[in-house]
Amino acid sequence: MAAIYAVSASIAAVSPAAAQSLPLIRDTEIENLLKDYSLPIFKAAGLASQNITMRIIRHESFNAFVVDGRNVFMNTGTLTQAKTPNEVIGVIAHETGHIVGGHMAQLRSRIARDATKSLLLTILGIGLMVGGAMAGGDTAREVGSAGGGLAMGGNEMVMRSMLSERRSQESAADQAGLRLLQATRQSGRGMLETFERFAEQEFWQSKDLDPFVRSHPVAADRLNQLRERVAASPYVNDKDPPQLQLRHDMMRAKLDGHMLPMPLVFNRYPTSNNSLPARYARAIARNCSGSCAQALPDIDALIRDKPDNPYFWELKGELLLKAGQAAEAIDPLRKAAGLLDKLKHANPTVSYSQTQIMLGRALVSSNDPRLLDEAITILTHVLGADKPLWQGEDDDWMGWWQLAVAYDRKGNQAEALLATARKHFYSGNAKDIHEAQIYAKRAQQVFSRGSRGWLIAEDIITYKAPT
Repeated sequence: MAAIYAVSASIAAVSPAAAQSLPLIRDTEIENLLKDYSLPIFKAAGLASQNITMRIIRHESFNAFVVDGRNVFMNTGTLTQAKTPNEVIGVIAHETGHIVGGHMAQLRSRIARDATKSLLLTILGIGLMVGGAMAGGDTAREVGSAGGGLAMGGNEMVMRSMLSERRSQESAADQAGLRLLQATRQSGRGMLETFERFAEQEFWQSKDLDPFVRSHPVAADRLNQLRERVAASPYVNDKDPPQLQLRHDMMRAKLDGHMLPMPLVFNRYPTSNNSLPARYARAIARNCSGSCAQALPDIDALIRDKPDNPYFWELKGELLLKAGQAAEAIDPLRKAAGLLDKLKHANPTVSYSQTQIMLGRALVSSNDPRLLDEAITILTHVLGADKPLWQGEDDDWMGWWQLAVAYDRKGNQAEALLATARKHFYSGNAKDIHEAQIYAKRAQQVFSRGSRGWLIAEDIITYKAPT
């Protein structure tokens, strides 16, 4: 995964989301799979032109949510616990139902006009902003506990009204999601199975909770509606295509290999299991445990069996880079990028920015001055460094940092200062914004007034964080 940089390059935890402080991860393979899951749903919902992004949060719980009309956030726990693509697609359809219904805009509007704004903001903060949260148990208990204390302040009726509205929105999102699944000729069984699992959890974990202070409708009520609608669909018994199921299993194996302790990985994927996902998980786990030199043959064996799989080449480059062998990582990463470029010609939705950033990082880290121009070309393109501030890629500080290093080594002080400013700017917290403005002011002193770099620096300098 091109991801947890302090741990690995391919499932890297990047900077917190600017407004959410969420531990996001980036990974080319998983992001491309989620695009294939979500784009048909977004298109059926009339949202294809909105460029909605699937964001992955590193958290073991099964959860997904929206806070605006531009992003759908999904926990890694959802991806690893969902056994089929259809389950994840059902979650995406539900969240898309929230976007189509304008539920978050309605919530913000109510907060703006309600006399008990402080109460509603408190509710928002404890979990109702997680508008499409599929795991009702924990959030419900939090709201119930908070509700007990807040009600003593005389606001019980307001909170009950608020939660009733949220329950209505959740049910509406269910129905909208099922319509989208039918429009894309997919079964709603995955969505139903998800809620059936939560109904069982709810019975054991929160059966004594006042239903009026739940953040989601009572599971039994929702299940009755879902069962009827799912059973009525002509696609109820349709299965995921085998190749899509394999990609899903590979994704789960990749996440498990990166995120679980190695003994648990080998328990879940024993050596007696010679399937491709099991071998993938074990190879990642061995390398992530620090035994890179011993485990690289596992990756080479995967490459021999599937030489056209770009993610195996990417994994090899990532692991070499992690082991401090940057020069040796370049060729596998070039191979991965080349294979992904071929896929992109066949499917324009394929993206491989994280692979390119990793390649740029390897080129810079090789300490070969002859490779700096190539690194700058790759990183400038993938980060959108020549675009205005708001059009550049804003969620990968590592790429901006490597671009700054490359420019510095080339002796281009202005571009090095500007890339450093953008690295801090996109990190998303107040302290880094201040640092970004310091570097932007220094960059302006070197750029010609009115030039592209000067104007981008000016945007950083004059930026004011929303209150």
